[in-house]
Amino acid sequence: MSTADALPCLALAGPTASGKTGAALALAERLAGRVAVEIVSVDSALVYRSMDIGTAKPSPAERAALPHHLIDIRQPWEPYSAAAFVQDATRLIAEIRARGALPLLVGGTMLYFKALIDGIDPMPAADPAVRQRIEAQAAQRGWPALHAELARIDPVTAARLAPADSQRIQRALEVWEVSGQPLSAFHTPEKRAANAGGISAGGLFSLEPDDRAWLHTRIAARFDTMLEQGFLEEVQRLRADPRNHSELPAMRCVGYRQAWQALDDQATRGGALDLPGLRERGIAATRQLAKRQITWLRAMPQRQRIACDQPGAQTALERAVCAQLEQAVP
Repeated sequence: MSTADALPCLALAGPTASGKTGAALALAERLAGRVAVEIVSVDSALVYRSMDIGTAKPSPAERAALPHHLIDIRQPWEPYSAAAFVQDATRLIAEIRARGALPLLVGGTMLYFKALIDGIDPMPAADPAVRQRIEAQAAQRGWPALHAELARIDPVTAARLAPADSQRIQRALEVWEVSGQPLSAFHTPEKRAANAGGISAGGLFSLEPDDRAWLHTRIAARFDTMLEQGFLEEVQRLRADPRNHSELPAMRCVGYRQAWQALDDQATRGGALDLPGLRERGIAATRQLAKRQITWLRAMPQRQRIACDQPGAQTALERAVCAQLEQAVP
């Protein structure tokens, strides 16, 4: 077996603001004498172009330091899914290993990690025309009414969705219209296993703080930095493109959704934008996202947890990764 064949596929996960980008770059530098590293982004927001500040996208200098993949591959109005990610990531992992480099998956979209490691249900492709028709119906009847319609055709899926969960209700109705089958029919272990990416993470490392207050402080500081860097101006530029609207998955990303609403409120009410209110809502939404991400991680028992708020966290990560590499490539 060649060294390239033996190289594992390593993954670095963690909640937002836990320091994944910096840790990944430092890890790549630490490994530079042994193996080249290429980063595969595992982030459902970084795929979108023109969304740089609000996603805390790696800087041009950081991206120039080593290859990054799955960043800026879609326009905000173009769909991207977990299934598309699995397909793209599986291809990239094989290509990176063929170059004799180490694929390092880095990000916080836990659904993508789970889909790649465990496999994903085969789903019908998105149909923009069907989505527009469903959105028009929702505008007339309201999402609770469409939730009731979903309960009639797919009670299993409807039971796990809130009546106002527009994005998931829309997708479930779309699947029904496109395929003639309920969404729940696709959620079976047999179908999921048959469509697994066939890639083992090899070593899933997770940056998780012991003290949640540490993470909350970093979230607030990062949101303030985003505002200082021109986040609102970035959202205004996105709003100026008629192809973007508030119901797009891209525009519903944490931070963007709150900024879009604040700008809508300003347009309706007139006067100055409620910046303190936007800051409060944006930070609260980001904290809720981090909480969900940590919940996902706790359901992944195979992960190696690194206490990212403790002294020596980077050293602990590097030692754990080197140990994993020693096992794969003695």
